[in-house]
Amino acid sequence: MTVIAHSSAVDELKLALGDKVSVNDTIREHHSKDESFHTPTMPDAVVFATCTSDVATTLKICNKHRVPVVPFGAGTSLEGNCNPIRGGVSLDLSQMDKVLRVSGEDLDCTLQPGVRRKQLNDFLSSYGLFFPVDPGADATLGGMASTGASGTTTVKYGAMKQLVLSLTVVTPNGDVITTSRRARKTSAGYDLTHLFIGSEGTLGVITELTLRLFGVPEVIAAATMQFPTVREAVDGVIEVIQFGIGVARIELLDSDAVMAVNKYSQTSLPEKTLLLLEFHGSSDSTAIDIAATREVLERHGGEGFVQTSDEAERRKLWQARHDTALACRALKRNGRIFATDVCVPISRLSDCIEQTQHDLAESKIFGPIIGHVGDGNFHVVLTADPDDNAEVEYLEAFHTRLVERALSMEGTCTGEHGIGVGKIDYLVNELGHGAVGMMASIKTALDPNGIMNPGKIIADSFYV
Repeated sequence: MTVIAHSSAVDELKLALGDKVSVNDTIREHHSKDESFHTPTMPDAVVFATCTSDVATTLKICNKHRVPVVPFGAGTSLEGNCNPIRGGVSLDLSQMDKVLRVSGEDLDCTLQPGVRRKQLNDFLSSYGLFFPVDPGADATLGGMASTGASGTTTVKYGAMKQLVLSLTVVTPNGDVITTSRRARKTSAGYDLTHLFIGSEGTLGVITELTLRLFGVPEVIAAATMQFPTVREAVDGVIEVIQFGIGVARIELLDSDAVMAVNKYSQTSLPEKTLLLLEFHGSSDSTAIDIAATREVLERHGGEGFVQTSDEAERRKLWQARHDTALACRALKRNGRIFATDVCVPISRLSDCIEQTQHDLAESKIFGPIIGHVGDGNFHVVLTADPDDNAEVEYLEAFHTRLVERALSMEGTCTGEHGIGVGKIDYLVNELGHGAVGMMASIKTALDPNGIMNPGKIIADSFYV
């Protein structure tokens, strides 16, 4: 029989919320991990919230008993962000999945946090609108805000930090606040909206989001192009960005990544360094942008330019790109995704990737490189057997060198995955003790009992 460590809190939650509370082992196991290699930890219970009131009730009870609360959406995070490493309650928001309001005139919408990315765009299609942030996984919008997600379209439209207008948040003591109004700009007080974006559930629980929307472009065209080396491809991208050419997505896959994708997705792309691009606009504007981009990239060694406006073909290309991590994981028995995610100023991107390739070769590590190169963000797709401690330590050492390399180029240890448990030490190296200490002070002020997703983002030493 399973022993529940926080039985008093769980009993009170059951009394208040009934069958929305589960201690079933299978359900708890599902909520013990995300998509990463980080060690799973079973929560004591799972609460399936269906409204803001359920969230407030859960936090009031857990705060009284000092029981940890870890928000959970789709479980697609990659740094252990939603792993309940200290037990407690996994607060599942997936059933809060309603789009509450859409305004075509104001180009915005309000929704609950459990709405998934693809679900939202399916809903918006009848309005001729779409929400552009595309991290690849079919994540929940609440989770995307909590981790500060971005993805393939950031180069044109921006990330969650640019596209969230307002949030409804339940604080650790159960109070409900709204961080802003719907206006596109405001100078009213502290910027609470951006305080909660990227906070990974350590300060409160998001229960509603108001998002900026965009009209569906008249024309969406995709293109591919191959290059002899990653440096030539990236240098071409840098010039495209510097010229201000209108590209909606610019994605890089090195030859190893293309090989993995071909095997997994049954594609037949040439196994060379690949740029995958997308253009949004009118017929005239996209034609101009495509021609200008092609001219620049050909000067940097690009060849085999192929473009298409066929919707099915375009979707197949992007699905193959989004499946890259799964494709690489499939190459390894018992493999789990070992997340890497750094971002540097775009002028340093070629140097950073080239040095990383040399490190991979010298270390004899199979690590395909993919990246949102239009904004300086790239990943080395490593796969680890979580039960092989020696392998995990070897990859950790490589990961540390990768982060140090990015930081030495005035970059960041994470462009989009968040800190979670995997990058806590790197945050201090990036921002310094003063800045992280200030974060700890904010955390302590808002969550004095330390119940909100403890052990994430900020090292315990800052609370001593």
